[in-house]
Amino acid sequence: MARRFTKPKPEVSYLAPDDFENEAALILSEYGNAHGQVNEPPIPIDDIVEEYFKLVVEYKDLRAKYPEGDVLAAIFFNDKRIEVDASLVPEDFPAMRGRYRFTLAHELSHWRLHRHLYLRQANQPALLPAGGAKPDHVLRSRLTDRKEFQANHLAGCILMPREMVKRLWHAAHGSMDPIYLDDLRRKQQAILTAEVLRRGGIKSGDDAIDNMLLEYVARPMAETFEVSPDAMRIRLEGMNLLLRKKEPTLFA
Repeated sequence: MARRFTKPKPEVSYLAPDDFENEAALILSEYGNAHGQVNEPPIPIDDIVEEYFKLVVEYKDLRAKYPEGDVLAAIFFNDKRIEVDASLVPEDFPAMRGRYRFTLAHELSHWRLHRHLYLRQANQPALLPAGGAKPDHVLRSRLTDRKEFQANHLAGCILMPREMVKRLWHAAHGSMDPIYLDDLRRKQQAILTAEVLRRGGIKSGDDAIDNMLLEYVARPMAETFEVSPDAMRIRLEGMNLLLRKKEPTLFA
């Protein structure tokens, strides 16, 4: 008799792209009902995290605390507490403001999407004392599992709401037509020279040059939304407003 196997239940549920957009809109609506609607960027992510969701944010030297990995933040679900690495504090390091804001939005996304995986039941004894040193989840700079993907996706939707992005794109470019990478190559040298002067160098990687060209276009909107050009470029690519290839047509 054939043995019957039961497929294990997935730890994290699948979410479609529209689910992230809808969840971000719901979060902003909930915050707006309590503290006033947000109609223009930048999104007040500090207030959303601390005033609406009542999550405590603390700054710590996480790179010293977790020397085995490049930890940027940690969340303690039962304590409703987020620790952020001190290297991201925007008052001390203004250039890191975009990264700091995205990190807060990322941890808020874990709270919204994944806290049910970690929160203790009321009658469940604690494995560690309250306020213990071990977090429930940490954000490392290169984690790529499903929870991290979902938290990154929702964070982008919170900080750069779809309708706001569309409105600013139209205002900046006069239409909703996308900008193609091939079109930017015509002035590639001038763009790269400007970007190298601004950044002080070029990142390594196969897509580094292409990313710099696309982030040159994304940068003005990144400043308005107070996110990094990298985050803005990913959001615009996700909305098909920045495209790497032109799809062939019947008349091409």
